[in-house]
Amino acid sequence: MTKPEQQRLAVALRYDFGDGAPIVTAKGRGEVAERIIATAAEHDIAIEKNPVLATALSQVELETEIPVPLYKAVAEVIGFVLRTGRLQRPVRE
Repeated sequence: MTKPEQQRLAVALRYDFGDGAPIVTAKGRGEVAERIIATAAEHDIAIEKNPVLATALSQVELETEIPVPLYKAVAEVIGFVLRTGRLQRPVRE
């Protein structure tokens, strides 16, 4: 017997420097995850594959700041995004 293929999982975060912790803005499995990933790619948003972190973040309610225990792992992702040069900072008036 073959093992059933796991559904892909994706979680999107928003982080506005100086405005608290990152916020979960989208999450989903399967087709929803594919749309999240495609949307990120279309907008040149950095994508990091981290199934363990995605699973933990998928437990966070939408439009909610990430919990303190996930700060270090998410900070590493933010560092990755900074290194890619694909960080999209909000335009402030």
